[in-house]
Amino acid sequence: MNESFDVVIAGGAAMGSSVAYHLLADPGFRGKVLVIEKDPTYQRSASALSAASIRQQFSSPVNIRISLYGIRFLREIGERLAVDGERPDIGLKEGGYLYLATGAGAAVLKENQELQVREGADIRFFSHRSLADRFPWLRTDDLACGTWGRSGEGWFDGWGLLQAFRRKARALGAEYRAGEVVDVERQGSRIVAVRLADGERIACGALVNCAGAGGRALAAKAGVVIPVVAKRRYVFSFACREPIENCPLVIDPTGVWFRPEGEGFIGSASPGPGDEDPDWRDEDPTTQEVDLTFFEERVWPVLAHRVPAFEAIRPGRAWAGPYDMCLLDHNAIVGPAGEVTNFYLCNGFSGHGLQQSPAIGRGVAELIVHGAYRTLDLTDLGYERVVANRPLLERNVI
Repeated sequence: MNESFDVVIAGGAAMGSSVAYHLLADPGFRGKVLVIEKDPTYQRSASALSAASIRQQFSSPVNIRISLYGIRFLREIGERLAVDGERPDIGLKEGGYLYLATGAGAAVLKENQELQVREGADIRFFSHRSLADRFPWLRTDDLACGTWGRSGEGWFDGWGLLQAFRRKARALGAEYRAGEVVDVERQGSRIVAVRLADGERIACGALVNCAGAGGRALAAKAGVVIPVVAKRRYVFSFACREPIENCPLVIDPTGVWFRPEGEGFIGSASPGPGDEDPDWRDEDPTTQEVDLTFFEERVWPVLAHRVPAFEAIRPGRAWAGPYDMCLLDHNAIVGPAGEVTNFYLCNGFSGHGLQQSPAIGRGVAELIVHGAYRTLDLTDLGYERVVANRPLLERNVI
């Protein structure tokens, strides 16, 4: 006899587990939820390998609002996701993001900051002179200005967030199963069942695609085309002898970034000259092979230029993780998959998945249970813009 679930979620990392939690926490939902995860250890998941940070410094209102909810959720995670009196702790550190700009980028940075403040984010603007006063360890002679999140931005334990969502979802009744969705059965405008790699058939009332780097392949099984590709992102750790006081997550105009991590730092940059670079589309998107020359040739020279103390650093371990990159506009694709009415997309987060998982999980759950967004309208991220080839402009991409 075939099993049947009201909602099947393909992918059980932070995003899939957030959807499961929000579904089962909604008083209007009375169904059964199955989360299918091909790697129950999560060792190669983007959630586990991410630099795990959150910011409001976006240029589109929907992304700002998503992260404003996200930071409230992370601040309250001990209460929201407690199980049997045990409160999760993800070590949230609100150290802020510091975006830096040369003269060429100053007007856009200022325009973005004004939008962020109007939306309720606590983002300060620094002139060239005030940058040097506030961050004396920073080289500023080639900078025009910067913006810094005084509160509401920072970093946290991504693994801890994933496990907290998963544990709470299971406590509320979600079933987790090791496996991989390799095919779907579609009848007209609906998906009626999924098939796993072991041949098992599972009937479903709705299917949610949270498959991360495998999301495009799963969507294609349902006849849905999404412009999402898997890309490797490196993270490098290093130590510095000199103290760098009150260091936020710094984003250089070149795209190189760094932030404190424990007693040292982590940092990196976007690999390749652009997202269309075929050398960075991986046949195995979960590979953890690291090209150390990328740090030596691309990252370290920028670090040493921007922070003189970083001229003498000691490199540490490095790792690679997958991004599910949306080639249309570097924004997530969220919501119903066009004419396939019970197929929901949560794909192409382009490195923003962990920080957006609270709001996206809530929004997708609202669509399934109530047929519409009830709290935060995520329509701007909908699949319709993909069909219309209408990118959602986001200037603050790292």
